Amino acid sequence: MPTWLLHCNPKKFYLERFRRDGHVLPSWTIARYVNEVAAGDKFVLWMSGPNAGVIAHGHFIGSAGYGQPDLDYWADDPGPRHHVPLEVDEWLDLRVPKSQLAADPRLASATILRQPFAGNPHLLAEGEWQAIREAIEISKGNDPKWHLEPGDEIRRVELHKQYGGSSQNGISPSSSTNNILIFTAASSGHQHGYYDTWNEDGTFHYTGEGQTGDQKMLRGNKAILEHQETGKRLRLFDGARGTVRYLGEWALDAGDPYSEDKAPATGGGPLRKVIRFHLVPVKATITTPDVGIGQAYVAPDENVSPASATPSTPDPDLVGRNLSTHRRLQNSLAEEAQRRGFTALSPDASDPDFDLAWRDAAGRVTVCEVKSLTIANEARQLRAGLGQVLDYQDQLRERALEASAVLWVERVPSEGRWVDLCQRVGVTLAWPGQEDSVFKS
Repeated sequence: MPTWLLHCNPKKFYLERFRRDGHVLPSWTIARYVNEVAAGDKFVLWMSGPNAGVIAHGHFIGSAGYGQPDLDYWADDPGPRHHVPLEVDEWLDLRVPKSQLAADPRLASATILRQPFAGNPHLLAEGEWQAIREAIEISKGNDPKWHLEPGDEIRRVELHKQYGGSSQNGISPSSSTNNILIFTAASSGHQHGYYDTWNEDGTFHYTGEGQTGDQKMLRGNKAILEHQETGKRLRLFDGARGTVRYLGEWALDAGDPYSEDKAPATGGGPLRKVIRFHLVPVKATITTPDVGIGQAYVAPDENVSPASATPSTPDPDLVGRNLSTHRRLQNSLAEEAQRRGFTALSPDASDPDFDLAWRDAAGRVTVCEVKSLTIANEARQLRAGLGQVLDYQDQLRERALEASAVLWVERVPSEGRWVDLCQRVGVTLAWPGQEDSVFKS
C-alpha cells in the first residue's frame, strides 16, 4: 500500500481551521496520480514556507474524484479540481522540521526536497516513509541526542558546547540542534525587570527578552512563540551563569501562549511592556513541589549607580542613597548567617522575591526583608517591609519544615510600637547589633 506526501502553502489554506475542526477534513486537491490514490493509503502533511516540515499524518478514506473543493478551507477559490477525501490520524504538537529531514540520507531523492513546487501528491519510497515515520516518533518522544535529565547540573559553557546557542542570552536558540535553551534566575533577572513565576497548576510564566523599552516579538521571543512550528524544544534551566540546573522540557500553552505585563527596565525607571510566555511542562519536567527553597546566596554590588527615582519605581528602597545602604545591610547579614553556620540563600526561580533567607542544619528556613530607613520614609518602609515579609513567609510555608520571618532595618525605629506590632504577627524586627535575636538555633 503506497504512502503519499501532501504539501500545502499556509497562504492558500486555512490550516488552523483544519486543526480546530478535528480529524475528518474536506477533500484535498491533487494534480497527479489521480488514478492511483485509494482508500486506506497513508499520507503525511507537509507545511511549506519558512518553517517547512511535517505537521500531521493520516490516511485516505476514498479514491480521487473531480469537483469543487470546500471553500471554507481555502483563502482563494482554486476552482474545480481532482481531490481525495482524507482523515488526519494525528496533528503533531511539535513540527518535524525540513532541516532535520533534509539531513537524513534516506530522503536525498525525495521529490518534496528536489521539486518542492511539484503538484500534490508526492509518492514516498519505503525508505523515505520509514525516515519520516522515525522522525515523527522522535518529535513525540524524547530526543535521543539530548542527554540531560531534569535536576541534572551542568556548567553553562559545557551546555552550549554540546547543544549550541549563545552563552550570553537568557533565550538561546540553537542553530546546530533542535533546542531553544532558556534560563531563569531570580537573583539576577529581577534587576532587569524579569519576574518569572511558578503557578499552582504547575505551569511557569517566563518573561521575554529585552532589558529596556517595550519588549517585542523579535529574536528570542519570536523563537519561543514559534517553537512548535520550527520543531524546536524549549529547555528550561535554573541559573544564568556558571553551573545551571536543568528543569526539563516545556512547551508554549497552545490556547493561551502569552500575556503582556508591566515591569521596570534595567536599573529602574519607567514601567515598560514585557511579554510573559505561558509554559506547560512536558512529561517528567520538574514542577514547583520538587524545587527547594532558594539557591546559594548571590551578593549584590553595593557600589552600583542606580537610576534616578521616578513615580513609577516599584520600591523606594531600591533607588538613590537607599540602594547602597540596602545592599550593605543585606550582604552583612548574609555574611553573619554564614559565619554562624547557616546557609544563606537568594531567591530561586520558584521563590517569591525575598532579599535574603537562611536555612539551618535541620532544614528550618528564615526569610528576611531588608529595609533602609530615613526620617522621611521610616513609616512607609516599615509598613512595606512588614507586608512583604509576611507575604514571603506565607508563600514558603508549604515548602519548608518551618518558615520564620525577619524584618531587618538600618537602625532602631523612632517609634517603639513597631517592635510590638511585628511581634504580634510573628515577625522579628531587628537591626545591626541584634544579630543574636534573629539567629536562633
